[in-house]
Amino acid sequence: MATSWDAKLYNTKHDFVFHYGSSLIELLKPKKDELILDLGCGAGQLTEEIARSGAKVIGMDASETMIKSAKSNFPELEFRIANAESFDFAEKFDAIFSNATLHWVKNYKVAAANMFQHLNKKGRLIIEFGGKGNVEKIEQTLKAVLKEKNYLKQANINLWFFPSIAEYSNILEETGFEVRLAELYDRPTKLADEKTGIKDWISMFGKTFFEGIPENDAEIIKNEVQNRLKPDLLKKDGWYADYRRLRIIAYKNS
Repeated sequence: MATSWDAKLYNTKHDFVFHYGSSLIELLKPKKDELILDLGCGAGQLTEEIARSGAKVIGMDASETMIKSAKSNFPELEFRIANAESFDFAEKFDAIFSNATLHWVKNYKVAAANMFQHLNKKGRLIIEFGGKGNVEKIEQTLKAVLKEKNYLKQANINLWFFPSIAEYSNILEETGFEVRLAELYDRPTKLADEKTGIKDWISMFGKTFFEGIPENDAEIIKNEVQNRLKPDLLKKDGWYADYRRLRIIAYKNS
């Protein structure tokens, strides 16, 4: 899950990440004095929203840049640098909450076991992330253009893990969780800039694809990708990303 993040770009042009997460907090139903882990907390906006319930919440993110931003935004809250596969905390949590994070985790079975280990008995897991088919048009178009430009190594990168309901539910059940809700739904997501929405999205979330590519070529590739996506993702009111989200509620019953 280690990647570099531009906290300013995240907060200014991709704040939909945490705005959409507010509905997930409604499923979390945090209670006063509960201990909750916000896994992949980003710049801390949802951590703070959870804390308003009176729960004790710890925000965790693999990005040092994001944790620095979170501590600056919400100095009264606790934030830690750690990743989903290897975090090792003394605490056991009443709930683990995670929004828009777990599709970055390659060792997803290890992460599931780690989350299970850090929950109290009867603890709950409330998560949402990219599911099967998420940003499929963006990813396929980007890889096609990279291949055409002869950046074959970059075109073959598998950056994300977008599982089906069955695939991720099976992982959780094999770990020991009882899955109580699992849904995959389309969520076309409006991007902030009407002129450069797709380019900005790629710059924020697809930076890894451009490692080793000269800046001029990178700009040409992003422009070409955006142009090709106009028929599908440019609407009257601006650019949309073709998001599909997987939302799960699971419990530790042992």
